[in-house]
Amino acid sequence: MSWPHRQHFRHSRVLGATAVVAALAGGLLITLPGGASAAPSGFADDFNGDGYHDLASGAPGAVAGGKAKAGAVVVNYGSSSGISAARHKTTSQSSSGVPGASETDDRFGTELAHGDLNRDGYGDLVVGTPLEDVSGDADGGSVTILWGSSAGLSGGTTISDPNPSGHDRFGQSLAVGDFTGDGKADLAVGSTGKDVWIFKGGFTKSGGAAGKLRLDAQIESGAYPRGAVQLTAGDFDGDRTDDLVVGSATGNFVYRGTAAGPVFQTEAGAGYARALTTADFDLDGHDDLAVGLGFADLLDGPAKGGYVAVFYGGATGVDTKRSAVFSQATPGVPGTDESNDWFGDTLAAGDVNGDDYPDLAVGASGETIGSAAGTGSVWVLRGSSAGLTGTGAQSFSQGTPGVPGTNESDDLFGDALHIADHNKDDRADLSVAAGGENSDDGAVWVLRGSTKGVTTTGAVSFGASSVGIGKSGDDPMFGDSMSGS
Repeated sequence: MSWPHRQHFRHSRVLGATAVVAALAGGLLITLPGGASAAPSGFADDFNGDGYHDLASGAPGAVAGGKAKAGAVVVNYGSSSGISAARHKTTSQSSSGVPGASETDDRFGTELAHGDLNRDGYGDLVVGTPLEDVSGDADGGSVTILWGSSAGLSGGTTISDPNPSGHDRFGQSLAVGDFTGDGKADLAVGSTGKDVWIFKGGFTKSGGAAGKLRLDAQIESGAYPRGAVQLTAGDFDGDRTDDLVVGSATGNFVYRGTAAGPVFQTEAGAGYARALTTADFDLDGHDDLAVGLGFADLLDGPAKGGYVAVFYGGATGVDTKRSAVFSQATPGVPGTDESNDWFGDTLAAGDVNGDDYPDLAVGASGETIGSAAGTGSVWVLRGSSAGLTGTGAQSFSQGTPGVPGTNESDDLFGDALHIADHNKDDRADLSVAAGGENSDDGAVWVLRGSTKGVTTTGAVSFGASSVGIGKSGDDPMFGDSMSGS
């Protein structure tokens, strides 16, 4: 598939990291088959409750139910040895208990987010299918919650679009966070319209959300890629209520969480953010906002190959006067700033070296290496008491010693990113997808965290066929989305 054509489907992916909301009631016991009992971990991304963070990846072009590009999602389970291809579960709309039906070009799994939405201690997976036709409405879009359980994801519930005639592509962006401060995880859903919907917790498997709020964002609606292209959540003012960031083609708008729902605070950076994520990079008690502007060479930005702008949080929320910019031209950051690199195309945050400061992974899926265009690379920037820094930055590609594979044109290594501690060694691991690998079959790599940062020792890589997704003459693009990326 050619590079420009592929990007048509990439605009709508959720690239910001969803806030981790794990509301676990003390002493909650879940009865397992055979009479055994165990308390689930409460991790928002532990879908089977075994105490390990899991990895959820989308394959929106996968064949499901015999339908081309119907789409599927794959969960690879964490363990004491980390992530492997063998420990996985693949789910589509043809799976038992999942609402709807696999249909041609639905692209189930285009968007992913996670959180413990029904407060049973198991992480749940939210799946956006923005190209699904709903009741005759072409590309009306749909959102499905897949419920966590001791057996992993099992069954699902549809979150109905409250305004189907007012927009298209419902579910083109997703974020989970406690936006009302009541201790329950809420779900924010975007579309091509200005209306962002907040579905309130607690959720139930039979009834869905407890209620809903409409946020009319200060963004442009209309033809794709308008509307809420990106969403992410973070507590920027430290009040223990999550704030919501709405990314659009014209700017990124921060809404402070309140008991009545999100209220506009400020605009953080102009231009089309390709990715959003949040973390407290300087450990001052306030989350910070990272904005990936991979299209900088098209938008007259400060770096021709793309850049990341970081806006630090404070007592009053996102502080647009306290910010920093990172690119391949930043001292300490490996590489060269070149047009069409798309540095900042994807982002993920987490502590890879165990020093408590979150680090930032930055993808440049358009990076050319040698003569191979669109090969892709990933960087890791370190967090510190002064915030993010280029000092000690690392970079990885399929040409890095220890990383399986070979740099090839249109692999798009870094197409999606995820950071989480999958083996409980207190150092988060970096997962990297390349949706274009092997002619759009797609593949995923997991590089382990260590005291010195990300290491290629023990690196794991697996493709679509390893998790039960066949090509069947189509383009599965396994890994094209990751939850929490």
